[in-house]
Amino acid sequence: MYVKKLQLINFRNYEELLVEFKKGVNVLVGDNAQGKTNILESIYYCGLAKSHRTNRDKELIKWDSGYSYISLFVKKIRLDKKIDIKIFKEGKKGINVNSIKMQKISELIGTFNVVMFSPEDLNVVKGSPSERRRVLDIELCKLDKRYYHDLSRYKKVLTERNTLLKRSVNEQMLDVYDIQLSKFGNYIIKKRLEYIEMINKYGSDIHKNITEGNENIKFSYVSQVKKFENIEEELLELIKSHRRGDIDKRNTSVGPHRDDFNIKINGIDTREYGSQGQQRTSVLTIKFAALQIIKELTGEYPVLLLDDVLSELDIRRQKYILNSIKDIQTIITCTGMQNIKDYLGEDALVYEVRNGILNTMK
Repeated sequence: MYVKKLQLINFRNYEELLVEFKKGVNVLVGDNAQGKTNILESIYYCGLAKSHRTNRDKELIKWDSGYSYISLFVKKIRLDKKIDIKIFKEGKKGINVNSIKMQKISELIGTFNVVMFSPEDLNVVKGSPSERRRVLDIELCKLDKRYYHDLSRYKKVLTERNTLLKRSVNEQMLDVYDIQLSKFGNYIIKKRLEYIEMINKYGSDIHKNITEGNENIKFSYVSQVKKFENIEEELLELIKSHRRGDIDKRNTSVGPHRDDFNIKINGIDTREYGSQGQQRTSVLTIKFAALQIIKELTGEYPVLLLDDVLSELDIRRQKYILNSIKDIQTIITCTGMQNIKDYLGEDALVYEVRNGILNTMK
């Protein structure tokens, strides 16, 4: 899978853009605030109809325009896809795949897979549990439409339950919400556990390669549910047993929205005791494991987007990335070519980005 062509109209700082990419490595080089990240953002948006930078779609629209348009042509092993998305200031958006209108965002999922790695991701390990849950949810939503559906329903029920807790206590309604939370939560936890197993499967060798065999990494899911053979039943019991406390605190205290995952290197908690280098290597392991997981489950690699992340890593980690992307279309943004030009093949395509205008450098 790779992006062949991208067209933008009124997207961020681009009034109009038409750019073609190569199957291999593509580099967008230029100073900050020139529009490099905006290009990656538009490509990422075509995977989940969601930005990695904002939840407010209207921010994607050029300030003096009423709409924004993204058109992405994707080459695939079986059937090429043309994704067209129109975003309106009123909050609506229209999505077409090969000229067929998508009635729901979930219908877009799986059409185009992409893995994004940005400097903000380097904070995943030492950040809050919500950041780590977000990593799992994003990757699982790409791969599993039911997961996307159950996660959306879970969040909706959770919001309604919390609203009820804040307003008044209706035990019968709480019974209904508790059953729904345990039902949707069951699938969420089950799939997160499976994904963690797959990260361990691929991440072990990836991490050893990055660290030249000096470190072993282990990921483990952390939940109030302990008996994973019957998640739904135990989750329902836990939610009910915490009801009194939830009523007092006016908030739901049990469920996958409170879960987390641990990362240990050589048996030591990376978040608490790992060096900055170890924490960054852990995130790199998660991202490159995601590439392999998508390849295993879909039969082809996703597109890899590296948003100015190389400048945040040392030479060893930069080398690992640049030596590992030969079979994967990669679009890299950077402010200079000094540290990467020796690792790019002669067929790499390099664009200079200046004030929203792209010019080929080689």
